[in-house]
Amino acid sequence: MYKSIRVKLFLTLLLTTMLVVAGMYCFMRVSFERGFMAFVESRQQKHLEHLVAALTEHYESHQNWRSLSNDKKKWLAMLWQVNEHRHPRPPPWIGEALATPDNVWPPKLPEEYAHTSPSRHPKLHDDDSFRPRLVPLEMRVMLLNADRSLIFGRADLAGQLSLLPIRYGGQNVGYLGVLPGKPLNQSGDIQFMEQQAQELIWIALLMVLLSAGLALLIAYVLGRPLKRITAASKALAIGRYDTRLPVDGHDELGQLSRDFNGLAAALGQAEQARQRWVADISHELRTPLAVLRGELEALQDGVRPLNLAAVDSLYGDVMRLNRLAEDLYQLVLSDQGALSYRKAPVDPVPILQRDLNALSAQYQAKSLAVALDNQLGKPVMLYADADRLSQLFRNILNNTLHYTESGGQLRILMVRQHDQMFIEFTDSAPGIPEVALPKLFERFYRVDSSRNRSLGGAGLGLAICRNIVEAHNGTITASNSGLGGLNLRITFPISI
Repeated sequence: MYKSIRVKLFLTLLLTTMLVVAGMYCFMRVSFERGFMAFVESRQQKHLEHLVAALTEHYESHQNWRSLSNDKKKWLAMLWQVNEHRHPRPPPWIGEALATPDNVWPPKLPEEYAHTSPSRHPKLHDDDSFRPRLVPLEMRVMLLNADRSLIFGRADLAGQLSLLPIRYGGQNVGYLGVLPGKPLNQSGDIQFMEQQAQELIWIALLMVLLSAGLALLIAYVLGRPLKRITAASKALAIGRYDTRLPVDGHDELGQLSRDFNGLAAALGQAEQARQRWVADISHELRTPLAVLRGELEALQDGVRPLNLAAVDSLYGDVMRLNRLAEDLYQLVLSDQGALSYRKAPVDPVPILQRDLNALSAQYQAKSLAVALDNQLGKPVMLYADADRLSQLFRNILNNTLHYTESGGQLRILMVRQHDQMFIEFTDSAPGIPEVALPKLFERFYRVDSSRNRSLGGAGLGLAICRNIVEAHNGTITASNSGLGGLNLRITFPISI
């Protein structure tokens, strides 16, 4: 069955709190019972000490036990009056004791009385006519002579006694025997224990109810931003990239909202880039295809004769389309990082010199002067792909060849600074407007008519150069040169 995040949070918090409350209840119940039992035992021990002191004082006054053994009422009064927690009225057990023979103490009671636990006691009432099935301490004591013969007691229970000596004149003049039993044997003690147990239960229930309300509030507060994120994710999935989430705080949910907004912005930019990419490709393909179509229609209609010049023109248009397709393919590969890079320690200087030699004839045909200024001093090794470095250099050299005016010049500077190598390509006019410099490495971007399709390519060469440089952990920047043209600065990290 489907459960929302709010329900799950509510149940989790509620169950956790219930477990904590239950554990605290059990711990407090056990701790309280142990502490209270220790307190009652201490009180019972104090009661026995007072009783021994009273018996000692009696013996000191009479020098024997005869006056006490012949007066059961006096013995019962002593037991009752010594108890500092006694009730103003005599307890019911005194009447029971008076109904038994003089020397029988305690009276004949069921065996379970001596071993009754608090959990088995019936509920107590204030009515004295109701006699709880309890065995108070006074009904568990016996009086013995020095020879351990019974004065007040029962012979059938004598074997269970714990004896406390009654000393006078440095000698044992008697013993106070105590039958084993629970120290919690007063009705007030039982009432107090039951009352505390009930209060603990009510407190536990109240805490569970409070925790349920708090869990419901927390589930609502935490569930609200999660619900907003869910709705925003669905909107983002159907292409609504302008969806944004409010950032309410600096916690994990606030950070998640900021990350979501960043993701939505990135997806929106990616979609816009995709649309521009499709539009640019369509535009770039439309022009050469239109030229081809016009020339072919002219040949079909006989407007233009089918000769070698017409075939050469068609061939040139096809080659431009071929170069465009190849540039697009290389750009896609470099964007995806799919260009194969077989990197190894290489010296870039010989690679650049070979590329200059390969294009020297074309530079001479356009009367472009090339000057290579190598200030490295000693060979510098880059961890790079030699073929991709050659592709990078040739793209830049071809860019200068196509766009620089005849009679211009190209200066190449190679410098090392610490653990980096700088290569600068500086050409002459025409220059680049400042506003256009940041866009030079964008695909299909051309500055103006001076750098148009008739002179150069489709505006993909520098975009490919940037991808190759970044694949080698380098940077490439563009600025206006002192010669009136373009300055391209490439930075590579040196491996050796």
